[in-house]
Amino acid sequence: MIDHTGLNVSNYKKSKAFYLSVLAPLGYQAVKELPSNLAPEGAVGIGVPPKPDFWVAGGTPQSPPLHVAFRAANRAQVDAFYKTAMAAGGRDNGPPGVRAHYHPNYYGAFVLDPDGHNIEVVCHDPA
Repeated sequence: MIDHTGLNVSNYKKSKAFYLSVLAPLGYQAVKELPSNLAPEGAVGIGVPPKPDFWVAGGTPQSPPLHVAFRAANRAQVDAFYKTAMAAGGRDNGPPGVRAHYHPNYYGAFVLDPDGHNIEVVCHDPA
């Protein structure tokens, strides 16, 4: 079981705002921000309180860009993520829909964040 993961971003303030916005439909919020002596370019732990499970840190983005998938409780959360991401400047990489090639109930959406990381939100439950 993965405890937490994260990625580096070229513009910390822009990406922090992006992730706080697009992950809010999943109940995510800023849980812990590291002080500048530990993260000079900024770092925030995002998650469903009380524990962060996704970290965004200023620096040089990973190359090639990463793929990170978040699990949604229902398809409405997938739809809300996608709509919010498009409004927040994300780039479409696959609108909400069933991806039956994974399994019959795989309902996901994909967006590219400001650095080109492929961010997915997926629900595995039937409609």
